[in-house]
Amino acid sequence: MHKYPKIENVFKRDNDGTKKLIEGLYANETVEYLKDNEWYFTEKIDGTNIGVVWDGYKVSFQGRTERSNIPNGLLAALSELFSSRESEEIFEQKFEEGNCILFGEGYGAGIQNGGLYRKTPSFILFDVYLPDKDLWLKRDAVEDIAKSFGVDVVPVILQGTIKDAVNFVKTNPKSTIGTANMEGVVGHPYVDVWTRMKERVAVKIKSCDF
Repeated sequence: MHKYPKIENVFKRDNDGTKKLIEGLYANETVEYLKDNEWYFTEKIDGTNIGVVWDGYKVSFQGRTERSNIPNGLLAALSELFSSRESEEIFEQKFEEGNCILFGEGYGAGIQNGGLYRKTPSFILFDVYLPDKDLWLKRDAVEDIAKSFGVDVVPVILQGTIKDAVNFVKTNPKSTIGTANMEGVVGHPYVDVWTRMKERVAVKIKSCDF
């Protein structure tokens, strides 16, 4: 099972009991080095992590861990989106017999506070990974795949520096979907960068931390 990599908070937390983020004290030295570069930031959706797995022949679904149970309503929605003959043909056209995982968020009514996003469970795509090549697809390819399957993709809501994103989240913005408040943003450099520990660089900035 290929789990989606954990995304770090942009700043470290206070260890003296408050547990608050210490603004300016970066959790990762690579992120600090890149902080003034231009990043793109997508909306962070409050849901449950889902992987849509194509093994070259058939589709299956996974949660965050092997023990994660996918709610029945969400499982039915995933099956409708990805398990049809037409969807399998799209997987074959896009990836042939190669493996791929479409990572996204299961969201909507009955999932976290998702009823403010939409009244029925669904799936929104945010990343695509090719295990055979150890390759993460670029944003434009992710958008193209979402379009092919007729699914939503997390919207890019800001392009700018880390400071720009922090200032934006501090305004407690509304979600671009439904009537929910925005949970936060997830930021990626425009060119994939890897840390010394061979981890892909990405950050999350959550509204509840400010």
